[in-house]
Amino acid sequence: MRIVIAGAGEIGSHLAKMLSYDRHDITVVSADAENLDKLAQECDVVTIEGKPTSISTLVKAGVASADLFIAVNPEQEQDVNIVAAILAKKLGAKKVTARINNEEYQKNDNKLLFTDLGIDSLFYPEKVAANEIISLLKQNAASEFMTYSHGKLQMVVFKLAEGSPMIDKTVNELKTQAGGLLRSVAISRDSQTIIPRKDTRFKLNDQVYIITKKEGIERAVALSGKERLHMKNIMILGGGRIGEMVAHSIEKHVESVKLIEIKGSRCEDLSEILDRTLVINGDGRNSDLLVDEGIRSADAFIAVTSNSETNILSCVVAKRMGVRRVIAEVENFEYIKLAEEMGIDCVINKKLITAGRIFRFTLSNKVRSIKVLTGTDAEVLEFIVNTDSKITTDKLKNLNLPEDAIIGGYIRGGESFIADGETIIRPYDQVVVFASPDSISKVDKLFL
Repeated sequence: MRIVIAGAGEIGSHLAKMLSYDRHDITVVSADAENLDKLAQECDVVTIEGKPTSISTLVKAGVASADLFIAVNPEQEQDVNIVAAILAKKLGAKKVTARINNEEYQKNDNKLLFTDLGIDSLFYPEKVAANEIISLLKQNAASEFMTYSHGKLQMVVFKLAEGSPMIDKTVNELKTQAGGLLRSVAISRDSQTIIPRKDTRFKLNDQVYIITKKEGIERAVALSGKERLHMKNIMILGGGRIGEMVAHSIEKHVESVKLIEIKGSRCEDLSEILDRTLVINGDGRNSDLLVDEGIRSADAFIAVTSNSETNILSCVVAKRMGVRRVIAEVENFEYIKLAEEMGIDCVINKKLITAGRIFRFTLSNKVRSIKVLTGTDAEVLEFIVNTDSKITTDKLKNLNLPEDAIIGGYIRGGESFIADGETIIRPYDQVVVFASPDSISKVDKLFL
């Protein structure tokens, strides 16, 4: 696939690397020569220096023959992204998508305005990150959480704690113990991703990826050794867009929300926007401030400043002060594993969130959703099965699925099912697949 990316910032550069590894033909356009030089040294892409809103630059980048155009300049350049996407579509790009920073643009009625302008989709990384944090507060025993078909099928990720009944059990023993309600589809252990087989044994501190039916979620929580927490008092560090959206969403549903922001002018704005959130002007790196503001009584601490180190360290402090649930935004990839090893319950990364949204465009139109998972080099995909897909021709055990891919479950006629080797997939099923990047194109072909 021929892909043109407008923007060589953090998200644009990550997308270029990820998509080039998947053997796509990538061209990156940016006015930032330094970022382009760095990107060209790190991966196999064509770089063009110039403004993404320049027609001559877009023509030079070959948007007329592009299968996909991605406008992903930094959030403050929303208008540049929208204009670049419109121009790219008019010049001949088959599909175009643009990064935005305005929640209003994603309302159903307003989406049609952008569709009429030729933009196929808009993505707002900060909004998706905020929604993920809110989901993690609700499903607070998991470190990641996804739902399919209004929760009929769910994917949860747990780190196995001391006392977990799963430790030293095999995958086959787990299946028997869980009564067919759930299935382990992957294990992250010592920086490696393992696709488990029947005799694979779970170990302490394994990060386990589980597909479960709705009625199996409580069983999954119990097996992990975790417990659900009742969230009443929430403390948020960082008053940027993510912090604001999380506070705005949860403030009516919990007893107390406190938001700490270092910039005085931003505190004034937040005080006007938020109704039931106590906005505090201060430096969250100061542990005395956190103690004074009642961190010891917080049920959850969420660090979403623009600095990954600050977020990690403040979460470590919060954990040591007795906070049961800590969530950190970590944008530096090299820090993600470190954050998990330091006891942080959940890590949020905007680049990974955005990658999943964009990667879907590079696959068949049967892919309904895709999520690039934190802490593992794999993705979870949701497919809608075609009437003549190869996946429907035999039992799963006979279809020669790639070794690093596994079908976790499927939804048929409003009912959810956990898959196994004897399963036969049928047309129009919604199927959830866990796969490594190398196997995704092979899996995609089974659903064509």
